[in-house]
Amino acid sequence: MKSLILATGLVALTICGAWAQGASPAPGGHSCDAQAAAKNLHGAAKTSFVNKCKRDACEPKAVSKKGKSLSGAAKNSFMKSCERGA
Repeated sequence: MKSLILATGLVALTICGAWAQGASPAPGGHSCDAQAAAKNLHGAAKTSFVNKCKRDACEPKAVSKKGKSLSGAAKNSFMKSCERGA
């Protein structure tokens, strides 16, 4: 029971730490919003850039447990979930 509580606490701290750093970083080490701000993008250009950045960050992670690329509904579901968190 103690190990379960300890593990839950560690997971919570890890999630809070990632959230405090501003979500998942993109390949360049900065969040997509921060990269768009650094490029001084606004409006539709910013939206397009952020969406592409998130898609590019999530695409390499869309693999099954066996190491094969996901496809179809599984890939769509994973990409939506990943892009929300990126």
